[in-house]
Amino acid sequence: MATEQLNVLKALDVAKTQLYHFKAVVIAGMGFFTDAYDLFCIALVTKLLGRIYYTDPALNEPGHLPANVSAAVNGVALCGTLAGQLFFGWLGDKLGRKSVYGFTLILMVLCSIASGLSFGHEAKGVMGTLCFFRFWLGFGVGGDYPLSATIMSEYANKKTRGTFIAAVFAMQGFGILFGTIVTIIVSSAFRHAFPAPPFYIDAAASIGPEADYVWRIIVMFGTIPAALTYYWRMKMPETARYTALIAGNTKQATSDMSKVLNKEISEENVQGERATGDTWGLFSRQFMKRHGVHLLATTSTWFLLDVAFYSQNLFQKDIFTKIGWIPPAKTMNALEELYRIARAQALIALCGTVPGYWFTVAFIDIIGRFWIQLMGFTMMTIFMLAIAIPYDYLVKPGHHTGFVVLYGLTFFFANFGPNSTTFIVPAEIFPARLRSTCHGISAATGKAGAIIGAFGFLYASQDQKKPETGYSRGIGMRNALFVLAGTNFLGLLFSLLVPESKGKSLEELSKENVGDDDSIAPTGV
Repeated sequence: MATEQLNVLKALDVAKTQLYHFKAVVIAGMGFFTDAYDLFCIALVTKLLGRIYYTDPALNEPGHLPANVSAAVNGVALCGTLAGQLFFGWLGDKLGRKSVYGFTLILMVLCSIASGLSFGHEAKGVMGTLCFFRFWLGFGVGGDYPLSATIMSEYANKKTRGTFIAAVFAMQGFGILFGTIVTIIVSSAFRHAFPAPPFYIDAAASIGPEADYVWRIIVMFGTIPAALTYYWRMKMPETARYTALIAGNTKQATSDMSKVLNKEISEENVQGERATGDTWGLFSRQFMKRHGVHLLATTSTWFLLDVAFYSQNLFQKDIFTKIGWIPPAKTMNALEELYRIARAQALIALCGTVPGYWFTVAFIDIIGRFWIQLMGFTMMTIFMLAIAIPYDYLVKPGHHTGFVVLYGLTFFFANFGPNSTTFIVPAEIFPARLRSTCHGISAATGKAGAIIGAFGFLYASQDQKKPETGYSRGIGMRNALFVLAGTNFLGLLFSLLVPESKGKSLEELSKENVGDDDSIAPTGV
């Protein structure tokens, strides 16, 4: 039997866009800014870490992280993120979104600082403590995914909900860009203050003791913006949908939202089943009947997207080196190599990554989630094939521009596509009491794909004849790119299961106002 939507939720759905919407975007978005900075800044400094802690002056090549250490340093935060998404997603539905929102930010700030302070001068001690703190950093980052998405979804009106959730996620692009800018500034400052010869002239002097401070400053710097928003996170009221539909306190929800919206909302004295909705759980037959296909759609597409997205993002530096866009390591000192890596990644972020996010913000409530995701996976497949097929031609001197343009376009359509929509849709289509949990499950499945991408791509892309020291033979970069193209195509196919949520209330999408005996119409596209 269908029931009417509560007055306070109706008021939120039809509310005009106002200051509190933008305030919520900034508060939630700064968490994502820090998330992206923390997760991706490590990719900038891994070659520097290899030079500092693993250079052998007797050899003719700069040091690099051993295969197992590189995989751990790049992947351990993703493992923590996966665990945090599951744990905090579940906790957000049990204790409330706001109750655990501040804790995730504190955990991120403290562990980011601790990562930069990883103690010791020997490789084993530094890498061990760095990995330990980056796991717990990832755990805090993981909590931000379901909580930020759910909070923004439940605060927004139905007309512009996609825009505001996308804007929160788009702060990730600025976090990635900010990481490259900080790296460029810090490396430039140290290069000019402490000049060093290239490796081929003097191996030991090309590193310099000051380089150990550089990576630590870069790793810790991203905590500053996030720490500034902690106070405002604590001042946000609990979402009305949690207070009314889960806690069953419509009076408090009405009072909170009257203050937020700055308007009088008629109070309802509703308790019990009307307020809290159905009681079936995640593993029930009712959930599988209503949302089983939805959960399959959100988990599968996020998994396939992250396999490709994190493979490309975490190992840009390796790709740029292999195509010759960054000079051979021995011709540079440690800080010059860091500077060149950051400059190359800044160009990709500025021209492809950041614009893609904001195109989604502009068009998500016009085109819709379904079509943007379908278009994104399609274009990612096309551009990945466009790189892979003529790969041997594109990596030759004089043809690097074509490679970089095509590579940048894959990032543009990842972000103006499934990297944004896979974050948005799970925050809209599941019932309030399971919304944070299901978003956490979807995001965690995505991070499982990211882990496969981070670990797998590192090994798979190794040359079939001459792999790097410490690695076994792989399938080669060209074949690895074909695999990523196939992954994107699978994502396209599974996207056909994704429902369109544009312009509908959360209760309409999740069928929370429909009794178990009512027929459930497919959401459709």
